[in-house]
Amino acid sequence: MRITKKRLSLLTTSIVLISITGCSQRISALNDTIKLAFIGDDDIQLNSEQVRSNPYASIYAKIDGTPQAFVVLALAEPKQTLTPVRPTPEAIELKWLSADNAMLVTVNGRLVRTQNLLSGNLAAVESTQPDPLILGLHLNSTPKVWTRTIDWQPNFHYGYTLNSQFNFIGEENILLNDTQTQALHYIELVSVENIDIQYKNDFWLNPENGQVIKSRQKIAPNLPFIDITLLKPFAS
Repeated sequence: MRITKKRLSLLTTSIVLISITGCSQRISALNDTIKLAFIGDDDIQLNSEQVRSNPYASIYAKIDGTPQAFVVLALAEPKQTLTPVRPTPEAIELKWLSADNAMLVTVNGRLVRTQNLLSGNLAAVESTQPDPLILGLHLNSTPKVWTRTIDWQPNFHYGYTLNSQFNFIGEENILLNDTQTQALHYIELVSVENIDIQYKNDFWLNPENGQVIKSRQKIAPNLPFIDITLLKPFAS
């Protein structure tokens, strides 16, 4: 997700234009997509008023070794799956698209697909079990283990099985949009079958509804981590 420095100068003008349009966040067709991201030589950091005045859901995204980007929601649609499991009503794919056509796809904060990243891409995540993040990781009734298969590129890695164990770390205060926010910190210990790779993902949840408000996730076993911070949530 790299955009030339001169695009950074468009930041203020573009936010004003977005505010003037006042379109609904009910994005249901590709014709409604908004493709905005701003990356320069330094991290992008918006103040709380700039975030609030933007009518679209938005995130910060930062891949290891690259500047932080501000990205708005392009599309929201029900999650498509090839496996027999029936997605829960909350399984909505949010597609975040940058101006250089790099895309992140998340489901309740879980990265499930990427496109056009320079480092490589997560092609698919499939499971016959619902992701504990969708069920509500903060609930006692939610399983704290999960098995899935993933595909990633380059080099055509298909059908690798990942086993996860979720552990609660504790309550923490994190800075979101200039505001100290209480969050539940969980780590996900991930083991990749058949190859000697283990790593951990970090998720910070809203204590009231279990929504992921911040995360640090590995894009794929041999790809870098990405930090995602929710600035303005999607309102369905």
